[in-house]
Amino acid sequence: MSNPRVRKIADRIQVIVAEMLERRIKDPRLGFVTVTDVRVTGDSQQATIFYTVLDGGDETAMASTAAALESAKGLIRSEVAKQLGTRTAPTLAFIPDALPESARHLDEVLARAKEQDDAVAAQRGTTYAGEADPYKKPREVEDDDLDDDLDDDLDDE
Repeated sequence: MSNPRVRKIADRIQVIVAEMLERRIKDPRLGFVTVTDVRVTGDSQQATIFYTVLDGGDETAMASTAAALESAKGLIRSEVAKQLGTRTAPTLAFIPDALPESARHLDEVLARAKEQDDAVAAQRGTTYAGEADPYKKPREVEDDDLDDDLDDDLDDE
C-alpha cells in the first residue's frame, strides 16, 4: 500500500466505517467497537477492516460483534461507495485485530519477568562481591618513604 491514493482511500474508509458504527448501526449485538486499521488492495477492489471490541476478553461479545458487523456489511458498503464517489465500491471484510491480544500477552510476560527480577534481587545480599569501593586510588606516600627512595637511588649511583 505504498500508493498515496490507496492510503487516502483506506483512511477515508476508516472514518466512514467508524462514523457508521457510531451513528447509524443500531444493532444491540454490536459492542463498543474501535476501527483500528483499514487495508485496501492496490486496485481498490477489496478493503480489510481491522477492529477491536472493548469487551475483547469475552468471547461471546466478540462473536456477537462479528455477527452484527457481518449483517451490517451491505449498509456500510453502500455508504462507503456513496461517500467515496469511486466507480466501484470495495468489498469489505471485517477482521478482529490481534494487536490488543498481543499487547496483553507482552504485558503478562513483562510482569512475569519483573517478578522474577524482584525475586532474584530479594535473594541477593547487600554485600559487595569485592571491596566496597572498587576504584583504585593514588597511593599516599609519606615523607619518610620518599627520603628512603631517594637515598636508595643515590646509593645505586
